[in-house]
Amino acid sequence: MPLAIHLVPLPFALAMFTLLDCTSAWRIGLADPKSAVGAEWKRILPGIVVGTVIGMTLLVNLPRRAAMAALGVFVLLIAISNIARAGAVRIVRPAWAYLAGVGGGVTSTLFGAGGPPYAIYLSRRDLSKEQYRSTLAVCTMFSISSRVVAFMLAGLLLTPKPWLWALAVLPASLAGLWAASRLFSRVSREGLIRAVGVMLAASGISLLVRALG
Repeated sequence: MPLAIHLVPLPFALAMFTLLDCTSAWRIGLADPKSAVGAEWKRILPGIVVGTVIGMTLLVNLPRRAAMAALGVFVLLIAISNIARAGAVRIVRPAWAYLAGVGGGVTSTLFGAGGPPYAIYLSRRDLSKEQYRSTLAVCTMFSISSRVVAFMLAGLLLTPKPWLWALAVLPASLAGLWAASRLFSRVSREGLIRAVGVMLAASGISLLVRALG
């Protein structure tokens, strides 16, 4: 997303990556569904619905720069914590799942970046790396599917262009998923938490760049 908006308008980038991310999320979510922790994703999903509705309401009304910058700073701080303390991240209470769901629904719709709130919450639960990956995939799968419905209603997916572009770049996305799956089997839980921290840092910095750029 941060790279794409230097090349194409934000509404088009949101629409295209929604389709592409939906394909990727379903691919990962269905790869190992037994490892997904039902108690976790069932707490998050209602919040996603609420957050998506809020996000669509704000999409046409909210000055995005300040909100994007604030989110970027928050995600960056969490990323630093993940990287520095991967083996001893503080376990949070399950009640935080509801806030993670709402936050992910809002940021997914507004910025095409719903993953960080789910990743932050789940990285602070006592999950194995397989449970973490599968549960995160289920949440992302539901979040992006909700975004597809919302964007259809908003008219962002009613033209052929985003569908054709998503189809064109799908092979590259699948190649990335294949490479990530090979790497996943070789890393420890602590290594995975640090990797999530690095990706969160990239997301946070990119949000700041977009807000200031």
